[in-house]
Amino acid sequence: MNKKLQALVGAGAMAWSAMAMSAAQAADTIKVGVLHSLSGTMAISETTLKDTVLMLVDDLNKNGGLLGKQVEAVVVDPASDWPLFAEKARELIEKDQVSVVFGCWTSVSRKSVLPVFEELNSMLFYPVQYEGEESSRNVFYTGAAPNQQAIPAVDYLMSEDGGSAERIVLLGTDYVYPRTTNKILRSYLNGKGISDEDIMENYTPFGHSDWQSIVADVKAFASAGKKTAVVSTINGDANVPFYKELANQGIKAEDIPVVAFSVGEEELAGIDTAPLVGHLAAWNYFQSVESDANTAFIEKWHAFIGDESRVTNDPMEATYIGFNMWKQAVEQAGTTDVDAVRQAMYGQKVANLTGGTAVMNTNHHLSKPVLIGEVQDDGQFDIVWETEGTVVGDAWSDFLPESAKLTADWTYPWVCGNCEKPMY
Repeated sequence: MNKKLQALVGAGAMAWSAMAMSAAQAADTIKVGVLHSLSGTMAISETTLKDTVLMLVDDLNKNGGLLGKQVEAVVVDPASDWPLFAEKARELIEKDQVSVVFGCWTSVSRKSVLPVFEELNSMLFYPVQYEGEESSRNVFYTGAAPNQQAIPAVDYLMSEDGGSAERIVLLGTDYVYPRTTNKILRSYLNGKGISDEDIMENYTPFGHSDWQSIVADVKAFASAGKKTAVVSTINGDANVPFYKELANQGIKAEDIPVVAFSVGEEELAGIDTAPLVGHLAAWNYFQSVESDANTAFIEKWHAFIGDESRVTNDPMEATYIGFNMWKQAVEQAGTTDVDAVRQAMYGQKVANLTGGTAVMNTNHHLSKPVLIGEVQDDGQFDIVWETEGTVVGDAWSDFLPESAKLTADWTYPWVCGNCEKPMY
């Protein structure tokens, strides 16, 4: 063998050895993807969820890891760019070979990545409230469906305790979640006797900052002599100028209460909340919940992040529940194989942070309590109403005729996300 050939063979052997070593090292870890915007309009909400996953991975590794291996978080930044979410999801699955992904906030980002997860048969845990009307075997929806947030919230607004609202303003960011949720709410409100003329609906783009005329329109709509309330599906950093404009125009909660579905402790951290006291939010968790599990979670969060002023919020709890259910399912299946883990997910139970138990149902939605809280001047929420127990999330709304006949059940051998409900 000549020297040139020997050199080529040697180089090839070294390259093969390096690849084998890299593969062996990869086999010693279990990779999880983190797909949250760390820049752009949604960073105000999503950065904390990245930190939450990192905390959960750190805690898991300190307690022995998973299946005898350490867990590695692979973090990417889709930068509030919806097509980029799909690119980053494919990168995580194909290049980084993650076993699962925790991520997305907006429904448009989830819709963007959905074809990728289905094509590559990977698994996404989606931790934020959403509009329903979707069922994928590759997604577990750990945030609230409309029947676990939007419907109870308007019921509360129309109740005596909530102010007996007779006119409703639907304000939302212009994308699929607000529009679909409000389509469901309009149908529901019509069924409760509230006519279309008593419903005002308005949409604004992501990052919208000039709220003066819209808030003035709300005041004018509320001047008709009927008690009026606002349902807000405004997302991201647009909430900051929206709430500032409410205060600027002197809108107080006792006059026109606002219930928000995308504003929690994290979003309020950057706002002077004194003028907003009494306005509402509907979630499945608040930091102010009194339970041993919540106290322990907050302490662990503060220790990990190194800042006792950092708040917790509902999507963090949803991330916590989803991560721990995935961990349990992997342990039960004895593998990170997606098909095996999916089957092991059904019926998984995790103690939630409100003192109860979260259960994963075969429609890929959780059983969750529903809470309504009032904004306090310290940026926290005083819980003013809650369900007696947990509510099972609906993939398909009972209040849209085309959806009411559908059901989702991903257990074998049925395996269907949009079948018509069986007739008995």
